[in-house]
Amino acid sequence: MIHLKSRRARAAAGRSGARRLAALAAATALALLPTSASAYPNPGRVTGDIVVHDPTMIRATDGTYLLYSTHGGLEARTSTDRIAFSRSGNAFNTPPSWWKSYSAGNDPWAPDISYQGGKYLMYYAVSSFGSSNSAIGFATSRSGKAGTWTDQGIVHATTGSSDYNAIDPNLFVDGDGTWWLSFGSWWSGLKMIRLDPSTGKQYAGDRTVYSIASRPTGTKAVEAPTVVKRNGYYYLFASYDTCCAGASSTYKIKVGRATRPTGPYLDKNGVNMMNNGGSVVLESHGRYIGPGGQSVMSDVDGDLLVYHYYDGQDNGTPKLGVNLLSWSGGWPTAY
Repeated sequence: MIHLKSRRARAAAGRSGARRLAALAAATALALLPTSASAYPNPGRVTGDIVVHDPTMIRATDGTYLLYSTHGGLEARTSTDRIAFSRSGNAFNTPPSWWKSYSAGNDPWAPDISYQGGKYLMYYAVSSFGSSNSAIGFATSRSGKAGTWTDQGIVHATTGSSDYNAIDPNLFVDGDGTWWLSFGSWWSGLKMIRLDPSTGKQYAGDRTVYSIASRPTGTKAVEAPTVVKRNGYYYLFASYDTCCAGASSTYKIKVGRATRPTGPYLDKNGVNMMNNGGSVVLESHGRYIGPGGQSVMSDVDGDLLVYHYYDGQDNGTPKLGVNLLSWSGGWPTAY
C-alpha cells in the first residue's frame, strides 16, 4: 500500500515528487494486471479426499454437500463446509446387471446429481474408453447419500456404429418445466434430448437428438456438456481437447450462449459451437493442468464451477477444483 505524505510534505515535494508518485502508482497497477501465465484463477481451497474425476456436487436439504465422481460405483464424498471432503462410499453398492453390456469392468462415469420433485436424481454413463458402445443410466434417491440409490435403467444408448457417444450426461430443467439432457463426446459432438419429467427418460412427444456442439475440422475432442440459464441466455459449458493423460492432458473448459436450450450456441466472437466455437473459461496454468469434466451448481454465495484438474506437482493426479463464477458482462468468469 502506498501511504500519502502529509499535506506539508507533498507541497515541499513539488511536481517532481508528484510525478514519482504517479509513476509508482502506474507501475503498481500494471503489476496487478493478469499476464498470460496468470490469467486464470487457482482453485479455491479444498482438503481431505479430493482425488476425483468428473465431479458433480449439490448442497443437500440438510446443508451437507454431496459430491459424486467417476469410478467405483460412482464415488461419494461429503463435506459440511465445502472445504474438507471425506469419502462416504459409492452411489451403488451392487452394479446393475445391464452395466456389463457397456463396460466389462462395471465402471460408471461422469455422474450428474440434482434435486427435483422432492428426490435426488442422478444421470451417469457406462462405457469403455474410446468406444461409442455406451449408455446413460438414471437413478433416484430420497436422501442423495451413498448406497441409497435405486437404478431406473437406461435413458439413452449408442452402439459401436453410432457417430456420437452416450456419455457425460447433464440434466437442465428450464423455467417452463421442460427437461433437457445434454450429453456426448467426440465424433459428431455434443447432443441434447428432451426428457419426460414424470419418468426421467426420453419424452415420447419429441424423439429428436439435437446437435449442440461439434468440431467438424481437426480434432473431434469435445465432451462433458453442462447447460445453465442466466440473465435470459442459455449457456453451454463443455470440455475441449484431451483428458485422462495426467500432466500431459490438454483439457480446457469453453462456453457459448444461446436464446434456446437447443441452440445455436455462439461464443464471444459469434462463432457457432457447432463449428469449432467456444470461449475459454478455464485452461491450464501453473500446476493446474487440464481443467475439465465440469459441472455448475448454485450455492448460497453464488454459482460454482466444479471440475477436476491434473496436479503438475503431484505426478498429474486428478484433483477437485472449485471456483466461483461471475456473470458480469453477460459471460461467465471464474474467480
